[in-house]
Amino acid sequence: MLRCKILILLFCCFVAKNSFGQQTDAALQQVFEDYHEQFLILFPLEATAFGDSRYNDLLPIDIDQGFAAKESQFYKQTLERLRAIDRKAASELKKLSADILDYELSMRLEGMAFDFDRIPFNQFDGLPLMFGQMGSGTGIQPFKTVKDYDDWLKRIDGFAIWSRTAIERFRDGIKDNYVLPKILVERMVKQMFDETIVTNDMEKNLFYGPIKLMPTTFSATDQKRLTASYKAAIIEKVAPAYRGMGEFFRDEYLPKARASTGISDLKGGREQYQYWVRRWTTTSLSPDEIFSIGELEVARIRKEMESVKEQMEFSGTLKEFFEHLRVDPKYKPFKTPNEVISFFSAIQSKLEPQLEKAFLNRPKTPFEIRRTEAFREATASAEYNPGSADGSRPGIFYTPIPDATQFNITGGMESLFLHEAIPGHHYQISLQQENEQLPRFARFLWYGAYGEGWALYCESMGKELGLYTDPKQRIGALGDEMHRAIRLVVDVGMHWKGWTREQAIEYMMGNEPISEDGAVAEIERYMAYTAQALSYKIGQLKIREIRSRMEAKFGDRFSLPKFHNEILRNGGMPLNILETRLDQWKP
Repeated sequence: MLRCKILILLFCCFVAKNSFGQQTDAALQQVFEDYHEQFLILFPLEATAFGDSRYNDLLPIDIDQGFAAKESQFYKQTLERLRAIDRKAASELKKLSADILDYELSMRLEGMAFDFDRIPFNQFDGLPLMFGQMGSGTGIQPFKTVKDYDDWLKRIDGFAIWSRTAIERFRDGIKDNYVLPKILVERMVKQMFDETIVTNDMEKNLFYGPIKLMPTTFSATDQKRLTASYKAAIIEKVAPAYRGMGEFFRDEYLPKARASTGISDLKGGREQYQYWVRRWTTTSLSPDEIFSIGELEVARIRKEMESVKEQMEFSGTLKEFFEHLRVDPKYKPFKTPNEVISFFSAIQSKLEPQLEKAFLNRPKTPFEIRRTEAFREATASAEYNPGSADGSRPGIFYTPIPDATQFNITGGMESLFLHEAIPGHHYQISLQQENEQLPRFARFLWYGAYGEGWALYCESMGKELGLYTDPKQRIGALGDEMHRAIRLVVDVGMHWKGWTREQAIEYMMGNEPISEDGAVAEIERYMAYTAQALSYKIGQLKIREIRSRMEAKFGDRFSLPKFHNEILRNGGMPLNILETRLDQWKP
């Protein structure tokens, strides 16, 4: 009888605990859903990127202080709701998602105190560049229905207002001496006056692309109306918006821009840099620690480069070898952009049969390789644009080819594809977005140290995946890895240690086979996109460190496909949370 009572009591406790756990999960799920839905309303461009078309006509003025107050209140209220729930009884996935959201909200709130929107965009990143991609008719903004076309016209109305607000925010920065470096502003002037944007010749205007691609299924009335509306919008709103920003930068902002290089020269700049370091690396590493890691990695990779130099039977110094790779015509075999694209397609064909040995799951999202649009090609890096979660929009690997005859085959084409395309960003982002077990906010969350760290880790698997058999590609892969190691040195150098732009360019060119134009574009990117460049190498080193630890721990029981699945299955997260999870993993 006593035993029976004990069993009944234990059963009741189990039921009660399970019921409480379900209630906790439900409460957390409601917070997750409410957060995601309100986030999409606040940031409708994100919704479009995620494949949610409900807000495709909205473009809020998300850089003014009124919006910032609303945004801050939203984060605070969500964080209060989240922390009011006892997570101990939650399921592992809900607990993990809650920890990630807590971290995300805390970091966003901390960053808002700096009022970064006094610099609303720069030559590398921001709405004016993104808007051109979207308005071309081949980006994330859909142009399949009449409503899609009308939605974009409404967003053009919003952009005209946004551009004027951006000028006012830049003026706020001038008052506070919170301004961009002069060289970056000079680049922005050229971008704003780009002929494909400000021209009234519709055949040449980037924003007329949707009309050229208009579905033939539209009625004649709609075709005529939309064509007239797009012409008017381009001439009366789009071109004047870009031209107005260009004139402002040229006549008013450039004379007030700073001659210095790094963010630490701004008021509160050192505190801001420490914030960006933590934001982008998701670690507690100090700038000085990161600088030291970078120097050690540069030295290690140089030794490997020396080995490949000998393999390629070059007898000069490493610096001379770099110059040889840069200028020798035999390393520039391409004549047309299509030849470059075809080379990347051949890499994909070679890689595809090898992926089963490293991955349990493959994305359902389609994938394409494209040339970067002309208007941003001169200042762009190769990149991956995610597909939509429902598969209606493919993931796209963009590569800039301003001059195919100067496209260098030793520039790491295989490693670039592993990183930006397959299995790097395409696998990581697509599998995350496709995972319906995750809360919606977690399906679209991005952390540079996780995402870029994963992509750089994928570069390191080239040999395992049947690539890097040609020393020209191996030196390219080492060059790409060196590039990310150099970033740890030059980013901290410029923003923390007082290096000039010229010092950073010299250091980069002295340690990797990169052209001067390439080095200039990269260094100016780091000047604008503070600390983002740190995320790659810090993330890669952490993932590689965890893998080595797991291989040693489990020996023959270690499974590479299962390990990769464990990294990818719950989507993006801060490195400390990822490491805690994997320390508990069993293959």
